[in-house]
Formats: sequence, C-alpha cells, structure tokens
Amino acid sequence: MKTLKSSTTWITSCALALYALPSPVHASSALWLDDDDDKDEEEESKAIPEEDKDRYFLVENAEVHTGTGQVLRDASVLGKNGKIVEIGYNLEVPGRDYYLDVPEDERDFRVQILDAKGLRVYPGLVAISSSGLAGTSGDFRNSVNPFSQSMVLGLAAGITSTGSGRSAIKLKRYMSTEHGLPYDFDGIVLSESTYASMSYNSAASKRALREKLIAARDYLVKYRRWEIDVKKDKELKEPDKKGVDPNVLNVLRGNVLGRFRASDRGDLLAIARLAQEFGFRPVIDGCREGWTVADELGRAGAMAIITARDRRDKNETLVREGGSSIENGALLAQAGVPIAIVPAGKGVDLGGIVGRDIMHLPIEVGFAIRGGLSEELALASITIVPARMMGIDHRVGTLEVGKDCDLIVTDGDLLHYQTFVQYAVVDGEQVYDKEDEMFFAHIRPRADASIAPEERLDAGENDDGEEESVEGDAEEEGSDD
Repeated sequence: MKTLKSSTTWITSCALALYALPSPVHASSALWLDDDDDKDEEEESKAIPEEDKDRYFLVENAEVHTGTGQVLRDASVLGKNGKIVEIGYNLEVPGRDYYLDVPEDERDFRVQILDAKGLRVYPGLVAISSSGLAGTSGDFRNSVNPFSQSMVLGLAAGITSTGSGRSAIKLKRYMSTEHGLPYDFDGIVLSESTYASMSYNSAASKRALREKLIAARDYLVKYRRWEIDVKKDKELKEPDKKGVDPNVLNVLRGNVLGRFRASDRGDLLAIARLAQEFGFRPVIDGCREGWTVADELGRAGAMAIITARDRRDKNETLVREGGSSIENGALLAQAGVPIAIVPAGKGVDLGGIVGRDIMHLPIEVGFAIRGGLSEELALASITIVPARMMGIDHRVGTLEVGKDCDLIVTDGDLLHYQTFVQYAVVDGEQVYDKEDEMFFAHIRPRADASIAPEERLDAGENDDGEEESVEGDAEEEGSDD
C-alpha cells in the first residue's frame, strides 16, 4: 500500500460531514447536500487545525493474531489517533467511501485503509535489547535518525519497539514528514527507566548489593511507620534517604525490575535466593544454566532473557548438571519463568552468519520451539513478555483496545523462516512496505502489489477473492460435450 497523501478540501469537508452524522451515510447520499451546506462544512473544516483532526488506520480482511490467545479470521483492526479502538468484523471508518472513490494522489492521508486479504496480522515485535536501531542511548531526540537503514531493517524484521540502554524506543520513521506533519521526536521514547542494573557476580559486588538492599529495606520499614505516625503528628519528618541507593529503592518498591547478568548455576541460585529474601522480582539476562534450577527461579518470580541456540559445554569437573540446553526455554516456562528471547547479536549485521543478529528474532525463537517451547509462549517471548519486562506492556505487546496501534502484516506464519513482513504500522501509521524498500522487494514480490483493493474484481477476481479460471470453464464445457 502506498503512502496516502492529503485530499482536496472538498473531500476533507465531506469526510468530516460524514463523521458528524448519527448513522452511516454512503457517498451517494452525501451528494444531496446543497451548496450552502457544502460551504458551511468547508468553512468548518478550515477552522479545525490540521494537527487536531482525527487520524484513522484500518487493516481489514486479515487473519488477526492478537497475542492474547485469540485468532480472528477475516477480521479487522481499527486505529484512531494512534490507538486501537476496535477489533472485529465489518468495521467502518469515517470517510471510507471517499477513500475508495477518489484518485490515490487526492486521498486524505488521515484515512488509511489496508486490505490484508490472505495475510496475517500480529502485534509489532518487541526486542528486549538492541543496538543502532533508533539512535544512541541517552538523548534520543538529538541522536535518532529517522532515515536510518538499520531502522528500516528493524521494521522489516517486524520490530516496532525495542530496548536501547535503559530506555524503550519506538521505530518511527520519516513518514510523518511526507504528510506535512513535524517528525515526532518525543514520541519515539516509550519509557526512559525500564529497569535497574544490578551486579552480583564477584564477591565484592555481592557484598555491595546486599548492603544496598539492607539499607533500602530498613528505609522502607521506617517510611511505612512514618506513614502511620504522621496521621497523628503532622509535624513528624519523613525518614532521611541518606545512604539509600535510589535504584535499589525503586526495585524494592516494585517501580522497576532489577536486571542481572548471570548464566552459571551458582550465580542463578544466589540471585533467586536474594530475590526471595528481599522480596523483589529479578530479570536475569543470559540464564544459560537456568534449566538446571528452573524451579528455584520460578519460586523467586524471576524472568529470563535467553538466546535459545546458545551453546556452552558442561564443565566436566563437576558432577552436577550444567552447560547449555536447547530445552532451556521450555523448562523455564514450565516452571513459571516468563522468558524473552534474543539472538546472539543485538545489532544489524549484513555480513555475519544468517539468523544471528537482531533481524532474525523468529529464527531464534524457532530453536526454542525445537526444544519444546509452545508456539503461543514463543510468540509471547518476542512481544508481551519483553514489553512487560520494560514496563511498557500497557501500551504494546498485544493487540487490544486502548493499546498503541503497533502491528505487522505478514504473508504467513510469523514463526516460519520463509515468512516476510509485508507491512509495519507504528502508532496507527504505516511506516514500512516491503514493496517500497530495496532490501527484500525482489524476493517473492506481491503479485497484486500494484492493484488497489477496489480494483481487484476488475483484475479477474470473483466476489470470494479467487481468480476466475477461463481454462477450467472451457474444459468443463468440453467434458459436457
């Protein structure tokens, strides 16, 4: 689908008039308006600032996988001003008739309709961590490059949100500038403090972290007592935070998750027991030997970030189980540990081993499935689970009413290695079309890429969307003879 451009004033005014009516009105009925009504509507349209007009995005006739366990056949997803407002069947969008009746170069870009017949819709993928997709960590407003090749390749991989540093970022491209709107630099940042890094590998780091946790816990006890006593004595001062690490305090308060980097069995057990002692949920990045202590991690409420095909031989000097296992993800999930899956490379690598970089999340997930992970949990490992780890699951990770209209349209099962992302949508705006980019357009190009949805019947398709077979009809006639 091509990027839609601004409509003429007449089309915009009629679309607004249609939206104001209490019941659906077809384009033909709008023609009954007299000249005075047209002028009034035109003046009203001019009075509304361009940036205040509603924007609609509708993808229809698709197999919709919401990420919540629901699969809807031939369904639609409707977004309004970047948010999902409805998921279901026979959805209508204001101005639809005008969108279909006017030439493409005169259409109002604020009404985008994508016919995804024969395609699938999924939530936009969430990469728990990446590098180079949306700029350097820190001041993203001044470092993001909306024309970046890496951003395009990230969208081609289906990634619409990603972790970069301690922030959660959206992959929003330059498309908005084509519509006459300023690029939304502020809108790329979903969250700026998604977790607190916690070191617990060496003896010194373990001692230091324990001291910080004790100090934060003691402060919280004093604070809760103060909350009770201050009701009786209004002049009672709040406990002093001196010596209390703010990051550790936020972890114990549940504002953010504590993120550790550990893979060995001993470190994993120590983190699990520390979390149970101080009452917080840890996120463990690596977790290679997690399968050997999965039950302990599950009891601690841990969450794991794993690379499914990570390989490390067991230390043969030890009697216990150890090393990597392709069943790591499945065993962790079975013990109640939510997992997010990432490839070995966090950036875009055009010269490395195929499937080892951030562009191949589904391929990495395939190894976890081979190890016994269910396809439902495999999809969650690259959508809602990483979103939950970063504290942005209220906005992205699944297709639900009220969440951001971030979705991808694929030509097959998302978890199949031959599947391509055909379209990517961020905040209710199409930001990627495979046919418009140089990277994958030549591979299995869409046969009807140049045919608009309303012209498909004229291109030899019947009402069911199937091509009519002239030869078949002729053969049938011949057989009758």
